[in-house]
Amino acid sequence: MSIYKIDENKKELLLTIPLTNHTGKIRVKERDNIYGYGIPYATKQKPFNLKNYIEWQISYYTNNINLTTLQDCKLHITDSEKYLYELSEYIFYFMKFGIVSKSDLENIYKHISSLEYQQLIEHHSHSQIKRTHPNQITINNLDFEKVTIEYPQLIYRFGEYEIIAEITIKEKQRAIGIQAMLYLSFPITELLTDNKPLLGRSANTKEVAYFKFDKSNYFILLEMLKIFGMLSIPHRDDILTILELLIRECDI
Repeated sequence: MSIYKIDENKKELLLTIPLTNHTGKIRVKERDNIYGYGIPYATKQKPFNLKNYIEWQISYYTNNINLTTLQDCKLHITDSEKYLYELSEYIFYFMKFGIVSKSDLENIYKHISSLEYQQLIEHHSHSQIKRTHPNQITINNLDFEKVTIEYPQLIYRFGEYEIIAEITIKEKQRAIGIQAMLYLSFPITELLTDNKPLLGRSANTKEVAYFKFDKSNYFILLEMLKIFGMLSIPHRDDILTILELLIRECDI
């Protein structure tokens, strides 16, 4: 999401997290644990609780120059001009802070570029959608054939943090094959607020909270970038292009 504050002295970024937008890329949801199914949460009608978490479908570039703070950092992807945004934008600042090094980026580049087709998540054996053989069942005196479909959900833990990466595997809507969607998820207790704490109260109209990246958790950004590069061929190509730009920036 958008950068609220850049603190060069503390070497940290403060990001704006909307709490009442239930149709955007950042949503407040509720579940019992990280293995459960997240349900959208009406934050203005119900008080926040410890089951609430943020699900963020984080981006790594944008077409809209007005969304990024790095309007001079241009990418050429799929014959159009893109700009560093969110994940790549945050990494850029940690480069400038002197926390992310050129070798960090080069190591990720080497890892991603070395992956074979079948090692990418969308083509990996662990990511395939499974269907059982049909079984005959009867419901209300009508005979049906029952097929059970299993959709994998991949969860990556960032060390001891409660912050996780989630990969949802779905069938493509307009093409043959599967599609892997990557989300960054974390409990609402990770959020900072301008007002009183979130727990036990509902959200105000258009209220926002803040998430902080600093020296203690910046590595999450690098690992998210690596995971993006493992998702599919298009994602891998995008991330390699972004890494090439970031590596060049290290030499400036």
